[in-house]
Amino acid sequence: MEIKQYPFYLKSTVILFGLILFTYILLNLQDILIPIAFALIISILLNPLYVRFTHLKIPKVLAIMLTLIIALVFMSAIFYFLSSQIIKLGETLPVLKEKFSALLVELQQWLQSNFGLTIQKQIQLLNEGVDSNKALVGRTLGSVLGIVGILLLLPVYIFLFLFYKPLIVNFLFEVFAEENSKKVKAVLGQTKSAIQSYIIGLLIEAIIVAALNTTALLILGVEYAILLGVIGALLNMLPYVGGIVAIILPVLMATVTEDGYTTQLGIVGAYALIQFIDNNILVPRIVSSKVQINALVSILVVLLGGALWGLSGMFLSIPTIAVMKIIFDRVEDLKPWGKLIGDEIPTRHMGAIWGKRKHSPSLAEKIVKGN
Repeated sequence: MEIKQYPFYLKSTVILFGLILFTYILLNLQDILIPIAFALIISILLNPLYVRFTHLKIPKVLAIMLTLIIALVFMSAIFYFLSSQIIKLGETLPVLKEKFSALLVELQQWLQSNFGLTIQKQIQLLNEGVDSNKALVGRTLGSVLGIVGILLLLPVYIFLFLFYKPLIVNFLFEVFAEENSKKVKAVLGQTKSAIQSYIIGLLIEAIIVAALNTTALLILGVEYAILLGVIGALLNMLPYVGGIVAIILPVLMATVTEDGYTTQLGIVGAYALIQFIDNNILVPRIVSSKVQINALVSILVVLLGGALWGLSGMFLSIPTIAVMKIIFDRVEDLKPWGKLIGDEIPTRHMGAIWGKRKHSPSLAEKIVKGN
């Protein structure tokens, strides 16, 4: 039977319409989809612990509850630490506000003397900027409220994902033809291991970067070095964009609390060195070496994730594109897309052999394989 071939313009129109419809669904159902996306990733991460409990003959529901309790204790410890640091910061806000006001007056006088902008004109421009950014403030507040909702729904979704894991896996097998069952099993197993090693690698990397940031800020004498170091490590999970914001925060703190600009220059130099160590030593050896996304795709997906789902979308964008690459690399028809978003640069052009770099197993992959 001859397969009917459709013209390119028709196929491209259908694909474009499908992408628009998919984006519309993601944008309008974000309150439902964001908690599900976080829960799915965390469920895959917690699955080895849950499986260990089941191997100890612990009942299924109890094993899931124990897994959730351990995860909640770990997360509560992190939130307690961060909140205690934020409380200490709040106690000194009046002093910081006074110093910031003095710096603001100096800045206004400098702008007036060098650029001829009167203080009244500066205030007018500032008010106009605030008015134009009210929508942005509203979206940010909405993202914060959305995160609170996610935290409340996450345990429920994680419990259900772990409880119905056999049902979901069986569905994936039945969707495809029986002759493809071995291939489906291999893809699911490799995808699960790759996702687990990737997320574990990110967590290990964040801990090391937090320690390096904190040490550098303590040596430079920056106030609230621990809090700023941890926040910088969390922001570092957002490639390129997060690193810039992570530098700005301690620089602002040093500007408000210190005289001169020596400390600020030290912060920029220290963070640049830490970024170099992170990109060239930590990521290749700790984060999953099988899931490397090139810089262009990383920046694009972070910006697109932020435009779609705000702060949550920015954090979800990299794990999501990593999962997509894992699947693309293991499905024959999608391998070109996997190469496109990866960081392996071909040695020849147009249809020639693609050059591949040999990756040794990362620390995270060794941990997952050991489980």
